[in-house]
Amino acid sequence: MLAQQLQRLINDSQLSVSEPHQQQLVQLVELLNKWNKAYNLTSVRNPSEMLVKHIMDSIVVSPHLDGHCFIDVGTGPGLPGLPLAILNPDKQFYLLDSLGKRIRFIKQVVHELGLKNVTPIQSRVEEFTPANDEWPQQGFDGVLSRAFASLDDMLDWCHHLPNQQGKFYALKGVIPQAELDHLREGLSLDVIHQLVVPELEGERHLVIIQQD
Repeated sequence: MLAQQLQRLINDSQLSVSEPHQQQLVQLVELLNKWNKAYNLTSVRNPSEMLVKHIMDSIVVSPHLDGHCFIDVGTGPGLPGLPLAILNPDKQFYLLDSLGKRIRFIKQVVHELGLKNVTPIQSRVEEFTPANDEWPQQGFDGVLSRAFASLDDMLDWCHHLPNQQGKFYALKGVIPQAELDHLREGLSLDVIHQLVVPELEGERHLVIIQQD
């Protein structure tokens, strides 16, 4: 069962996840599996693999989030935004993607799971301006990116999104050292966290970039 697998994965991590939140994460996987057959939202077809490659790979970032209001750019089917929103009901998450089918899926998840802290946005990131009353006009505390673009492109396309203290959170495999060595003016490396995702092969890192 997915619930038992998720419990085992969490036990093998350093995370603490409540029973209700675990149930919501399993529901998310079930919905993703159901919608994926018609909408082709992810290349991962097996729900058991989704738990590892999508859910666990997203929620290991949770302890490192600093702030209250985050935007997940190029969120796809809501990753890492939806799992992080489930674990952090006290934080606000804005999930941005340009494809309507992905946003429709996210809206369905928000409805079925009763999530009060998720705002789906259909837009290209470079065209999105947080000027609506629903969105933080001063910008976001954190800009999240999981499989969206290179670090250079993320920082270029998303430069207008964080507030003055806001940071960029890039989920990466190997450390993109060449890009870090040539960060544009006004940006610097804050910290790199090595992420441990149980049963996931390969390196995972969270690269946090700050504004000078």
